[in-house]
Amino acid sequence: MSKLLESTLNPAHAVLDQTCLAGEPWMATVRAGQTLRILDLEGNQAVDTLFYSALDAQERYSAADTIARNGQLYLGLGSRLYSSAGRVMLSITADTCGRHDTLGGACSSESNTVRYALDKRAMHSCRDSFMHAICHCHEAGVLGLGKRDIAPNINFFMNVPVTPEGHLSFADGISGAGKYVELKAEMDVVVLISNCPQLNNPCNGYNPTPIRLLVWD
Repeated sequence: MSKLLESTLNPAHAVLDQTCLAGEPWMATVRAGQTLRILDLEGNQAVDTLFYSALDAQERYSAADTIARNGQLYLGLGSRLYSSAGRVMLSITADTCGRHDTLGGACSSESNTVRYALDKRAMHSCRDSFMHAICHCHEAGVLGLGKRDIAPNINFFMNVPVTPEGHLSFADGISGAGKYVELKAEMDVVVLISNCPQLNNPCNGYNPTPIRLLVWD
């Protein structure tokens, strides 16, 4: 578990304060120097997240660069999130959860079918949420995002242990009600979130719940 550090930022001073309901997408631009807080309102909620340069969507969060340059599979306090161009996009400046997944990816109708059952194919998924945002959000239209731009994502608060054999397992969450992570933007970024709707494994405690998003200048 990484070190924990509470924030000194006051929610009353946030320039943006929104709630993203369970299973819904969220998309917004965070400017360089601003801080984004992702808050787990009820606990045990996975938050699938992608980041794009607000100037060029071809530069986006790179899981491979982030893992390699931080020298660890999980993100926490002090971790830097790197782009596909090798630049720092954001830094984690406060964290009361302690560990965030880089490997589990986003659920989809295909993965629900393969992992669980054929009749799970129609269930809502994070890839559906990403696609909904890409098709309907202003920021996605400005950047010209399409389905090919959905890259490997971060799963904030999600617990995905790696077994000694190198396999992934989706385990009960380590977050709790009111826990949060804060990221300072090192460049202008577009944030794309799917507040995970998964009901077939314990990443959401089999009960997806809302999250709160705050931004400070």
